[in-house]
Amino acid sequence: MAAPRLIVGLGNPGGEYAGTRHNLGFWFVDRLAADLKVTLTPQGKFHGRAGRHGGLWLLEPETFMNRSGRAVVSLALFYKILPDEILIVHDDLDLPPGGIRVKQGGGSGGHNGLKDIVAHLGVPDFWRLRLGIGHPGDRDEVLNYVLKAPRREEQDPIDQAIDRCLLAWPKLATGDYAAAQRVLHGKASADEKR
Repeated sequence: MAAPRLIVGLGNPGGEYAGTRHNLGFWFVDRLAADLKVTLTPQGKFHGRAGRHGGLWLLEPETFMNRSGRAVVSLALFYKILPDEILIVHDDLDLPPGGIRVKQGGGSGGHNGLKDIVAHLGVPDFWRLRLGIGHPGDRDEVLNYVLKAPRREEQDPIDQAIDRCLLAWPKLATGDYAAAQRVLHGKASADEKR
């Protein structure tokens, strides 16, 4: 499998959204950028904050969630990055707080950021790192729910999930998604954890 050349964290720009559930993608990319010593700076032509580590780009779109595809496609086209070389990190209502799934392709699950990325790329073949936030239990409450900060009892499992994703990063970075999945779910061998 292809190693990722573009990691995109989804979220909404602006201080009022920084601590909200919908910004988990930004939280992960911020942590990864710090680990890799990458500085994310505003890049107008890519409609977001971006930084580079060797051949790997990190991107946080500043287009708001519903227009994430514009930023993703701008950078991907400029650097000739294929959909299967893109990893999108996003919040997921269908997983409990702290839940993690890695998958390639599939539907949007009602996630407006993913819908827009699929619409702009024309294919759903990119990879997704899904970080669980739980569901409010009522469809009519979803918008209000994702735009609020996690409750205290949700924050710890979410932070631990991001820690596990960073632990799995060496596997994700090489495109070994199966081994990364084992690290994420605590089933990795001692060799894989190195």
